[in-house]
Amino acid sequence: MCTWESDAVHGLHAVYSVSNPGRIPRPALPRRLARVPTLSPRPWSPPRAMAPINARVRVPGSKSETNRALVLAALASGPSVIGNGLEARDTQLMRDALGALGVRIVEQGSTWHVEPPAHLRGNTTIACGLAGTVMRFVPAVAALANGPVTFDADEQAYARPMGAILGALAALGATVESQTDTLPFTLTGDPQLPGGVVTVDASASSQFVSALLLVGARFAQGLDLRHDGKAIPSQPHIDMTVAMLRERGVQVDDTEPDRWVVSPGPIAPLDAAIEPDLSNAAPFLAAAAVTGGSVTVPNWPSHTHQPGDQVRDIFERFGAEVRLVGDELTVQGVDALHGVDLDLHEASELTPVVAALAALADHTSHIRGVAHIRGHETDRLAALEAELDGLGAHVTQTADGLTIHPKLLGGNLWRTYADHRMAQAGALLGLVIDDIELDDVSCTGKTMPDFVDLWTTMVNHAESGPVSSAEPRSPAR
Repeated sequence: MCTWESDAVHGLHAVYSVSNPGRIPRPALPRRLARVPTLSPRPWSPPRAMAPINARVRVPGSKSETNRALVLAALASGPSVIGNGLEARDTQLMRDALGALGVRIVEQGSTWHVEPPAHLRGNTTIACGLAGTVMRFVPAVAALANGPVTFDADEQAYARPMGAILGALAALGATVESQTDTLPFTLTGDPQLPGGVVTVDASASSQFVSALLLVGARFAQGLDLRHDGKAIPSQPHIDMTVAMLRERGVQVDDTEPDRWVVSPGPIAPLDAAIEPDLSNAAPFLAAAAVTGGSVTVPNWPSHTHQPGDQVRDIFERFGAEVRLVGDELTVQGVDALHGVDLDLHEASELTPVVAALAALADHTSHIRGVAHIRGHETDRLAALEAELDGLGAHVTQTADGLTIHPKLLGGNLWRTYADHRMAQAGALLGLVIDDIELDDVSCTGKTMPDFVDLWTTMVNHAESGPVSSAEPRSPAR
């Protein structure tokens, strides 16, 4: 068994209990610790667009905002109300996880009422699924619980990086028992965890920083968090975390690069409305670009920290026309998509949809700055290379991205690797390529359970002339 510990002399280190000299014993923890609900695979042939798509598509709430709002409400000094929260597997896993720690969450129509407990409880098991926000954020919350908390997840999650958050929590005073530095593991913290100075390498995921920031104010000494490593990806997600903390009265000093100082104190309750998920809007807007149509997404925020807002610049670089009028964003397709050279370091979740567009462009495209997505739901660079090559494109991986040479594409099985973004990319290509079949579309339930219905409604009305309207079955959830 590996136990993460920290001391002033040796710093952070892993300790193994060795019974036979020279040999590391077999792990004492079982490989599976919890019964984790999974989604049954569902093959799907995405519809072909027989005419330019003209549609108005309303997308549900942001996963990133929803799960941050839930964590902050769980740690607040009083009850909070969350409106337009995303109803999907990732957010259900987060609600279940917080509920296991003693948080009461009651759904009333389109809102969730969150009542934090007097003390977070331990002696429980949490299922993370494949949700990065759950597997990274909730251990930081559990470090304030009054007993051990065991974490497990879907099989694919065992490959996702966790060492930075586990090491940081150990350095702050928690004990982590694990076979390795990944899931599954058991964490034992203290409601009076002191906090203080901690250094992490967050180059693999900005979620390591956000996880610690979300709980920093609850540490007795606050938090002085420092990053030491290559550039952090998805910086807008850290900006989102800091902004949401400040909205709740938490003092965060981020004036020094790669350092965040969180003052100790209460987290004020807040009634919050969640923005639409702009990254989930990307494939729908891209449908206009590839079919020469026009798609509008309403309720687009005028100011946001969501990385998905970068689709406005990205689609223009491909040659599409993009207009934001009031709170409505419209993408108008043109005759041809152009090759691009893009650094997606801050918006890497858009990579699969961008890669699909690049495979349909008129010249070679380069996607850079996304080496870290090899550790996302799947190795997205390898997956995109394999699946686009399978359709006839010529794709090569680089150290930090992809080079995509578009060619005449034909139908094939499109494997999604249990990754919702890969499924969205396959659906997009299916608009203009015959005989594409996704091996599993159920993975879109991770962040958008109504994806197939919304997509099919949008495409099936493409020939009707007037603008069609596609909305989630439960638009406020």
